[in-house]
This record gives sequence, C-alpha cells and structure tokens, in this order.
Amino acid sequence: MPLQKLQFRPGVNREGTTLANEGGWYDCDKVRFRSGYPEKIGGWAVETYATFLGLCRSLWNWITLKGFNLMGVGTNSKFYVESGGIYYDITPIRLNTTNNTTFAADTSAPFSAFITVTDAGASSLQAGDFVTFSQAVSLGGNISAAILNQEYQIQTVLTGTSYTIVARAAGASINGVNFTVNTTTSTLSFPVGTTLTNGATVTLVIGAGAPGGLNYTTTYYVVNAAGTTCQLALTSGGTPITLTSQGIGLQALYFTVESNASDSGNGGGGTDAAYQVNTGYPIYTIGTGWGAGPWSRSTWGSATSTGFGLQLRLWSQSNFGEDLLFNPRGGAIYRWQPGSGAVPAYGTRGTQVSGTYTPTQVNEIMVSDSSRIVIAFGANDPMGVGAPTTLDPMVVRWSAQESYTDWDPTDITTQAGDYRLSHGSEIVGALQTRQEINVWTDAAIYAMQYLGPPLVWGFTLLADNISIASPNAMATASGVVYWMGVDKFYVYSGRVETLPCSVRTYIYEDINRDQFAQVYAGTNEGYSEVWWFYCSKNSNIIDRYVIFNYLDRVWYYGTMDRTAWLDTPLRQYPVATTGKNLMVYHEAAVDDGSTNPPSPISTYIQSSDFDIGDGHNYGFVWRMIPDITFNGSNTSGTTTTNPEVNFTVRPRQNPGSAYSASNSPAVQSAPAQTYNTTTTYNVQEFTEIVYTRIRGRQMAFRVSSNTPGTQWQLGTPRIDVRPDGRR
Repeated sequence: MPLQKLQFRPGVNREGTTLANEGGWYDCDKVRFRSGYPEKIGGWAVETYATFLGLCRSLWNWITLKGFNLMGVGTNSKFYVESGGIYYDITPIRLNTTNNTTFAADTSAPFSAFITVTDAGASSLQAGDFVTFSQAVSLGGNISAAILNQEYQIQTVLTGTSYTIVARAAGASINGVNFTVNTTTSTLSFPVGTTLTNGATVTLVIGAGAPGGLNYTTTYYVVNAAGTTCQLALTSGGTPITLTSQGIGLQALYFTVESNASDSGNGGGGTDAAYQVNTGYPIYTIGTGWGAGPWSRSTWGSATSTGFGLQLRLWSQSNFGEDLLFNPRGGAIYRWQPGSGAVPAYGTRGTQVSGTYTPTQVNEIMVSDSSRIVIAFGANDPMGVGAPTTLDPMVVRWSAQESYTDWDPTDITTQAGDYRLSHGSEIVGALQTRQEINVWTDAAIYAMQYLGPPLVWGFTLLADNISIASPNAMATASGVVYWMGVDKFYVYSGRVETLPCSVRTYIYEDINRDQFAQVYAGTNEGYSEVWWFYCSKNSNIIDRYVIFNYLDRVWYYGTMDRTAWLDTPLRQYPVATTGKNLMVYHEAAVDDGSTNPPSPISTYIQSSDFDIGDGHNYGFVWRMIPDITFNGSNTSGTTTTNPEVNFTVRPRQNPGSAYSASNSPAVQSAPAQTYNTTTTYNVQEFTEIVYTRIRGRQMAFRVSSNTPGTQWQLGTPRIDVRPDGRR
C-alpha cells in the first residue's frame, strides 16, 4: 500500500465534529500557520524583570523630539512612563491637603503594623488608593520620620476623613523575631540560644486585625537553618511551598512592613498629604452600575452613577505633539510633558487639563491626526444647564483646533463643538483609521470624518444592530477594521460584514461574558495576524487568545495571559503585558522569557480524525516518515543542542469511542504491545524513519513540543498503512 500523506487544510476548525472535519486541524495551543503549514509561535523576552503595580490595560508608544522612546503604561493602580525597562510613576495627584493630617499608631500586641491617619481635608477615599506624606515626624519605636515621609497605600477606609496604612520598617520585630526579606525567601532571626534544624516547623501567631481577613496563625517549614537564622517556606500538607516576594506569604502577612511603635503620637500634626487619582478595579465587578450585568446590563460604562474609581480601570492615551494626553475611563483628561531637558522629566507627574469648558468626566480621548483636535467620546458638558458634571455616554465632544484646553463651542473663531449619537445607549470605543474615525456604541458603528468649519465633523451610520465586546476589542490591519462582538466577529472594509470564524462556537461557549470588558485586540503585522485576548468561562483574568490570519484567512487559538498588546513600529517587536505585571516582547525569542531563566513553551496541534480507507477496514501503521524543520531553534549555548518534537498518532475504532480504546479485544504482539494504544514518538532534526505499531479505523495526528530552545514548522509527514482485518 503506498505511503499516505498527512496533509491537512490550514487553520483550526471547531464548527463540526472531529470526523466531519476530516482533512483539517481540530485543536491547538501556541501554534500559528505560515504559508499554510503549522509552526510554533515565536517566544517572548523581557528587557528587564522589573514589574509595575496593577494590571496593565493600556499601552502607547511615542518618541520625543530628543529621540527618547517612551511607553505609556496604564494599570488599575498607577500610570507609568516606561523607558529602557524602567517604570516612572507619573500618576496624577487629585488632592493635596496641608497641615490637616495626624497619625495614631496601633500599639496592641503582638505588633503594631497599622497606623490610623486622620486628614480633615480628605475626600473620596478608597481602599487601595495611594497617598504620599511630607512634613511628618516620628511616632516612636521603629516608626521614624524617614519611614512616614513616603508613599503609602490605603488599607481600610474608616470614615470620610480617616483610614489605615501599614507602617514600613526594615527588620521589624514581632514577638522577638526579626524579619528581613530578600527577593526570593523570607529570613527570620531568632534570639540567641534558639536551636534550629532543617525540616523543623515554626508556628507564628501574627495576630488579628490585618487586612484581608486571613488566618494569621501560620506554620512554616524550615528550609535552611544557620545559627540563629533560618529561611522558611509555607507548608501545605507537609510539603514546602516556596515563599517568594510575589507570593501570598509576604504579601498577605506583610512581613516587610510591620513595625512596633512605643507611643501614639500625632506625627507632628502638620503633615501634608498628596492623594493620587483613585485606583480602579483589576477586573469587572457585577452590581456596581446603572444596569448591573453584562452589556446592556453592564457596569463598566457606568461612571455616571458610581464614580470611575469603582470600575474596571481602562485608560486611553494619545499624543498632542510630544506631550502625552491620557484619561482613565470616566475621569478627567491629564497631560504629561517630557520637558526640554537633556532627559525627559521622569520625576514629574501628570496634571489635569483645565481650560475653557474642558470636560472633567470623559470615557475615552483621541487626538485627530488630520486636524490636531482632541476628541472626547462620552463626556460631561461643563457649560450645560442643570447637570454640568453629569457624563453623557452618547456625546462626542471636541476641542478647538491646535488646543487641548479650549472646549468652548460658543466661540465661532474656533472649531470646538459636540454631537450626540442616536443609536445605542453609550459609546463603547473609537479607533482612528484611514480618512475616518470609527465610533462604536453598544448597538451601532459610525464613521466620523473631518469636514472643516462650520460643521467640523460629520457622522455616518455604517451599521445598526451590531455589538462589540469591549472598548479595546477592535484593531485595524492593512486598512481593514476587525472587532470582536458579544456573539461573533465583524469586519469593516468599506461595509460592515460578519467575519466568518471556524472556531466561533468553541470561543463563545468558553468565554466569561461577565468579563467582556477585559477583551483586548491587537495586530501582529509581521505574521498578518489579529489577536484577541479574553477570559475563559471559569476565569476572571485573561487566560485565552484567538487569532485571525487575514493573509491565509484562517483561525487558531490557545492559552496566554496578556492584559494589553501594542504592535508598534517604534520598537523592534510587538509589546504586551502579562498578568504577572511584566512587559514582554513577542517574537523576540524562542522560549518564555518572562521567567528567569527562560522556560520552554508547551505547544501542540492535533488534526481531526481521518479514516483508514473509507473507515470500513482496520489499518495498521507500521512506520512514519517525518517532515519537519527546526529552523530558528537555539542550537548553541546553554539553552538546547537537540531541538525535538513528539509525533503522536491517536487511533480509535469509531467516532464515539475514546482514543486508544477498543470495543473488541485488543490485538497483541510480542512482547505484549497493544496495537491500539496511543503511542508518542520523539522526532529530532535528523530522524529519518519512525517505526510504529498502531491499529485503528480512524486516527488523529498530533505534534507537540515542550523543550527549551525548540522552534519548528511542520511539513507533510507520511505514514505507511496496511489493511489489518475487516469488521
């Protein structure tokens, strides 16, 4: 019998059964298609392992007039400007109070970890917000003036003017045990005379009242004992769990920040406080807004009723010249200037844009490339009668040309104005494309085009009764706009159409609809791809992606935790942020560089079932001839010297049976090898023939790899099959 080619249609298809899709691919993870053949996706690298606070939801890249390559990074906790792998905190200050703040230390046993702050001028306090103190004096004990005069995060809001913070002191003492911390383990110093042995356990009664409501009587495992010091790990059923600076041990127990105080002085009584912009939620929370539910029952656009600080924090950014304009959804517009010095003014914070009728509540901003006009999508009307601070989610408001401060529509010498859209209940997002700006509401899409005075902007309804998953669910590639709706994908290339999707059922049956607001789209132009990141059904954080290859017009998907993505020509590789608060560069490596050292990327692709003949005969596969290339693998250095993959042939008797299972007695061979068992074969660069013993009516073919430094592209393997009985 001649050799049978294992050649399958490009792309993954989950719209039918695995047998109905015979001749195609059915399942994959971290695989893409190039020229019709599957290959492992590129890996990612980091410029630095430095992390930022919060989950990033926005990236914006620009270059200053002096040539500095900067990246705006907006998280739910902070706003940063990144340069050279360093994150500079430019989070704006929303409130300054002077001579109003006093402190009271908690002196209860066994430790004093918390300080109560009372600020007569405080307002709009939220747990998780950040505040910086100045002019403070010592409270006694370990709480010195130097410790107090720095940034803190509010732990609990007690009243409208009082809250708690956690005192910061290195080497704080708790019950005579001194805690010091490095980047990998928690180290404890015990009193002289204490006997320490490896494998022993230490139980610490930390005390009540700490944030989070956790159990603070905790047992640890002694990992490394030396004299009167030891390194600990958390235990789970007697098994050590590494206690790291990012783990629950350090963060939940606040080993690095607990302090004792000998008194409850007021810290000087004249302390100044600077409160940063309210933090937002890292995920969407149901029940805090005007509709309390997904989309038309949504809350992420409900800033008008709850205050933008309570929502999933989404940012929009744009450049006005070399200045950065940025806006938290539902909040004010802020500006950061890099300055005219030899290096950017990294030490300065963003400041609120104010001027003539400048809106103070905006859902999204954009600077028009064609007219140098700042546009607000969803905004309040400061000159409105009756409710000038109420955000109208359907209004488009814009500034005067060449100005971000003048928003006066009554001045006929400028082009400032506004227009209220009619289809839908709120503007979801906007995207600047060639010759127009596309604007999505929760029910329609508009084209917004610059006309010049007196009308300034014209609005054309492109399609009604459509949907969009989130403000970041759209992307443009090669002049075509793609976006993810709440039940299907769309494309706009002059007219709005449904984008055919061969994995639509699979995606929408395993998506967390309560977390649609997290959906993030981006392009990978080097591979002609549009990516969407989303939360799977049982996850509240992004853990999945789906890709449309618009050159080959095929789909594929996988698992990945990317909270934001930017395919920028100003940097060599596409930039993304992870759920572990890192910035990574995709296609810049072979392995997963977000770990130190880099770890291998686990990847696979599996075909649909194919019949042996017409499926009426059993087939016996006795040899396989691989066809695969390992170009791009790391074949030198310490990563790997032998790139390899695994080929698996998965037989079964009928479509309803499990793989590698049979309803009849298994055929045996000496030495007692079952023909119909799933068998995996290792294939390396110079593997010519793989001898197999596989029997079944239908079979599926799978390629997988999980070794460091391995990059591969599959060709057309062949199998040698002979008839092996008839039933």
